[in-house]
Amino acid sequence: MKKKNDLICCRLKRLPNSVLVEAAQTATRINPVNHPRMDGLAGLMPGFRPSPQRIAVMTTSYWGAVGVKLTVGFLDNPPADLRKHILLHMNAWDKQANVQFVPGDTDPQVRISRVGGTDGGYWSYVGTEILHTPKAEATMNLEEFTMETPESEFHRVVRHETGHTLGFPHEHMRRALVEKIDRQKAIVYFKRQDNWDEQETINQVLTPIEEAAIRGTIADPNSIMCYQIPGEITTDGEPIVGGLDIDKSDYTFAGQIYPKQATPVAKKPVAKKK
Repeated sequence: MKKKNDLICCRLKRLPNSVLVEAAQTATRINPVNHPRMDGLAGLMPGFRPSPQRIAVMTTSYWGAVGVKLTVGFLDNPPADLRKHILLHMNAWDKQANVQFVPGDTDPQVRISRVGGTDGGYWSYVGTEILHTPKAEATMNLEEFTMETPESEFHRVVRHETGHTLGFPHEHMRRALVEKIDRQKAIVYFKRQDNWDEQETINQVLTPIEEAAIRGTIADPNSIMCYQIPGEITTDGEPIVGGLDIDKSDYTFAGQIYPKQATPVAKKPVAKKK
């Protein structure tokens, strides 16, 4: 049983494999920069042979330099003050970036639930992938969030999950940080803390992301997108401190991806549902 003061880790939601190629095409149509550079991959990976599925996996999900304006709805009709407070923290990313999250009751692009159970916890789909989730389903989950939730958790969790909605991956999955984690100790730890099986821990913590998704920045263990990794599962016994709020490098990176501009951002198109 999870103790009250234990930190719940974010679990990235992934689209079904059958949708990945279509989602990658949407990401590239919205923002051509999302498409991986084939010449660079061929140079880094001798013998590399592109296939639609492999290209889809390597495609990022950023919304594009024009900026982000997304509508937000709630699936369980929470109180107005809670809605307002969650939106306040989502919009904390606009300090240096051209980012807006606004209320939307009709077909909102970001749909927030607060469910527990097998699909509970804290999670979000990444960037443009939210356009390929069924309209009746959540794109983000904030389990049991209420106005009684500590303010520190609004900073740690809501801002983190919003980072995923903006297309930002987990910082602790940078190769430089993954290499600091003891594989077997991590599998035991996350089974105990979050009831993840071995494959889930491999997927969420132990598989390095493509560096192209970060665009050349150095690994930041203090990023809001980085887990708090205890020293008991690192190779040197030193913790990866993780982020409790958006830090300077997060703001700088967000500003590079979504630079401030004088003209209003355009509302993003919604992908067609089958």
